[in-house]
Amino acid sequence: MEEEGKADEALDFFMQAWTEAADDHEKLISAYFVARQQKTAPDRLRWLQIALDHALIIKDDRGSSALPGLYSKISETYTALGEAAMAAEYARLASSYKSNLVDKGPFYHGTKADAQIGDLLTPGFNSNYKAEFKMNHIYFTAMMNGAGLAAALAKGDGRERVFMVEPTGDYENDPNLTDQKFPGNPTRSYRSEFPLRIIGEVTEWKEPSVQELEKFKEKLDQGGGEIIN
Repeated sequence: MEEEGKADEALDFFMQAWTEAADDHEKLISAYFVARQQKTAPDRLRWLQIALDHALIIKDDRGSSALPGLYSKISETYTALGEAAMAAEYARLASSYKSNLVDKGPFYHGTKADAQIGDLLTPGFNSNYKAEFKMNHIYFTAMMNGAGLAAALAKGDGRERVFMVEPTGDYENDPNLTDQKFPGNPTRSYRSEFPLRIIGEVTEWKEPSVQELEKFKEKLDQGGGEIIN
């Protein structure tokens, strides 16, 4: 409904999600979407503050990864209200959290490459999603099944493999996923300009069904937006 421009109908569903939310993460997500449908800055601010309150309660990366985006949107809303001091304070908070990654893994990378424990996985290969893109980063996730999906989508004829990896340098939230569909980084997806060292291999993970894989590929074929490279 939201994508079709039917804001009132979308708001009805988001309010239903808010009413039925069973935990703080569901309340964070639903309040975030309710905020996006508000027609006035004060109402938008109220729902963003509600989303922030629940994000601060969550004691893991689902909450902390949402903080920079929430602080930024609250800052923008205070700017719209003409409250410069509050806008500046929330902009400062947004900046302070962007480099404060708390996720320590373990981390995984899915591929069809014939790699071994001890090898380094490096940036510079073409994207699995847009072949014309040479990627400036190496991507990984703290969710094993997410790496399994990446392995299923990877180019090549090799068998699907999920490696346990450790970053050899700084890493950041993957901006192609963070705050793009949901607030924060609930898929715990990251990227780095530095290589990943393979430290182990996973032999069992939940593989996507044929139907799930085809649906995912169909969405990619339809154009899932520009890749932030």
